[in-house]
Amino acid sequence: MRSRRWNPRVLGLVILWAAVGAIASAQAPEPAPDKAVTVLQAGRLLDVRQGRILENVVIVVRGEKIEAVGPAGQVRVPTDARIFDLSRATVLPGLIDMHTHLTGEPRYIGYSALGLSVPRQALIGAKNARLTLMAGFTTVRDVGASGYTDVALRDAIEAGDLPGPRMVVSGPALGITGGHCDESLLPPEYRHQAEGVADGPDAVLRKVREVIKYGANVIKVCATGGVLSKGDNPEVYEFNEDELRVIVQEAHKLGRKVAAHAHGRAGILLAVRVGVDSIEHGSYIDDEAVRLMREKRVYLVPTLYLADWFMENAPKLQIPPFIMEKARKVMPAARQNIRRAFQMGVPVAFGTDAAVYPHGLNAREFAVMVHLGLTPLQAIQAATIHAAELLGWSDRVGTLEPGKYADIIAVEGNPLEDVMVLQRVQFVMKGGHVYRNDFGGPIEVGR
Repeated sequence: MRSRRWNPRVLGLVILWAAVGAIASAQAPEPAPDKAVTVLQAGRLLDVRQGRILENVVIVVRGEKIEAVGPAGQVRVPTDARIFDLSRATVLPGLIDMHTHLTGEPRYIGYSALGLSVPRQALIGAKNARLTLMAGFTTVRDVGASGYTDVALRDAIEAGDLPGPRMVVSGPALGITGGHCDESLLPPEYRHQAEGVADGPDAVLRKVREVIKYGANVIKVCATGGVLSKGDNPEVYEFNEDELRVIVQEAHKLGRKVAAHAHGRAGILLAVRVGVDSIEHGSYIDDEAVRLMREKRVYLVPTLYLADWFMENAPKLQIPPFIMEKARKVMPAARQNIRRAFQMGVPVAFGTDAAVYPHGLNAREFAVMVHLGLTPLQAIQAATIHAAELLGWSDRVGTLEPGKYADIIAVEGNPLEDVMVLQRVQFVMKGGHVYRNDFGGPIEVGR
């Protein structure tokens, strides 16, 4: 009888995830009983719908859901409840980042990424998921990862193997041969192509079905060139209209939304006209695009703070010259054009492109959004109710209301007066579990 031979890559992944499970099991909380009750006594609560600060509020959490929210004295506190004193804090819904790459890091930009294996990316993702959760982001949309590492990470978090945010994931981003979402750093003798590459309507149809087959919740498509890639132009659209239309129609038919990476004006307009659900980056957005996005309720997911961090740290990262040339042109243009889009009332959902800069610094995006014209409340709504709407999860996350997941964070100070307090989250609850509590009292996951 012939002995079975394992594919080395498959065997490596099996061993890797066994190790991750063993390490994380020491940190991950036991599943909460359905009837376990936790009470948060909040000094202030931010009502993100109305933009009001409510004083002296009690939140009752049963299992993973919010059971009651109201003024102290009007909400019955069960006698068997665990009570957390947040009387010095302002509580608000867990934040949502609609554009992350948890399995990537800034030190792997350009040629250094070629030496990064799929198992290594998975472990990077495990670390960054925890950093992101501890920073107060209890939900993320992860839009582009190699080897379906984002799918594995999402599933591990859902299984309780390791701490991290709720994840909506895309798997490999879809792109054209030689485009932003292809791999253009290797010479031709390698004949290498990124996993999401497809050309022509029939091929893109199969690719949409393929990434969904392997676990994608959302379809990420590269509608234009990008900045952190070789040989493409951010201002030029990539998929043709018939290709892009097939992607959107098939994704929507199968119940998935479409996020379109798009810098250039032509690509933004094309993507919006064929029905994508969000424009990522939008660096060269103009008045016509804003009007069309308002009409069709297509969200702009600007990724702004990354320009500050990237330009400051690029010298020590050894960024290739072809990337720096594009960055010096695109990043300042994005600030100017997005400021105008904010003034015109484009629908906005919060996103960071974390991986271009270190994970855990996501909340620095708020200050840039406010600097470019949003009010603190509008910036916070972009990371709560508007992000939840774009996800299709308005019934689950985005507000502190009975029946929603108990995804709750707390900060000292008033984020409507100083949005930068969101960079210093001191309490994190996700699904009724307390992962961080700097105000004193128990936590269920060590740091």
